[in-house]
Amino acid sequence: MLLIIEGILPLVAPGFWRDTFRRIIELSDGQLRFVGLVSVATGVICLLLLQHA
Repeated sequence: MLLIIEGILPLVAPGFWRDTFRRIIELSDGQLRFVGLVSVATGVICLLLLQHA
């Protein structure tokens, strides 16, 4: 399922995906860690919401 979700953007908008990936590479370590933290927190919240639904 994760690969399907991750593959949608490069399939639909490869130029946008490439630009976004380039910007991510240019982030500092601290900024990348923050993005990772937000991603993990969002995933945990989604899982908790799905368990209670």
